Amino acid sequence: MVTQRGIEANLDKIKVILDMGPPTNINEVQRLTGRIAALSRFILKSAEKGLPFFKILRKVKNFEWTKECQQAFEDLKTYLEKLPLLNKPIPGDTLYLYISSTSQAISSVLVREEEGNHTPIYYVSKVLNGVEGRYPPIEKMALALVITARKLHPYFLSYPTGVKTNTPLKQVLGKPEASGRLVKWAIELSESDISYLPRTTIKAQALTDFVSKITGTTQEEVSKERPWLLHVDGSSTTQGSGAGVVLTTPQGDDMEFAIKFDFKASNTKSSMKPWS
Repeated sequence: MVTQRGIEANLDKIKVILDMGPPTNINEVQRLTGRIAALSRFILKSAEKGLPFFKILRKVKNFEWTKECQQAFEDLKTYLEKLPLLNKPIPGDTLYLYISSTSQAISSVLVREEEGNHTPIYYVSKVLNGVEGRYPPIEKMALALVITARKLHPYFLSYPTGVKTNTPLKQVLGKPEASGRLVKWAIELSESDISYLPRTTIKAQALTDFVSKITGTTQEEVSKERPWLLHVDGSSTTQGSGAGVVLTTPQGDDMEFAIKFDFKASNTKSSMKPWS
């Protein structure tokens, strides 16, 4: 709803959720998540706020409204009582984007600068699927940018956009040796006028709440990330030589490889020759 003050959420849609009781079955949870989605552009990190509900939908046969769900439900209602007023860009604006990622969701907020303050235009949020949840932290940040650029395509095509981040996102997307999906994302983003800027102090409270969690969650993910382990062994007989390789994933899965050499090999240092 567009007013003289800005863009306001539909009060009827808010009231429907505020008047809801705790869901008692899967269908009611589905209705709740649908109603959250209808207001998501106004909701800071809506995917994270609704994560307990989405977890229920993954276990259709075993419905259980947990304490975590009830707390999230109550927190959601409290937040809906004071939804932020959104702004709209005007010709000549440069827009700014803040992005965030956790192990289970990505979020962003697109803002414009007005009288020295950044005011929100649109909130975007998404629950990560199984594959996306295993992306490295920096790739999750890149995914947050790509998802936002897709959803807010008209904004990105019409206005130059500065991505406010203290991560090496620009360098990662610009690497020619990057993974296939990063190269694909970089090409997709190249059609928009995007620059990367250091994240600075935020004055607007609506954005302070968003940005305050960005650094902590990303660093936490990095610290928890376990390494891949590589074990190598070799053998040499009169019939030939070879090597065995075992690669262990962070989840403990082993991948075994056997290699047969077409040349004589030895495990003694004296017979080793440097490559030319």
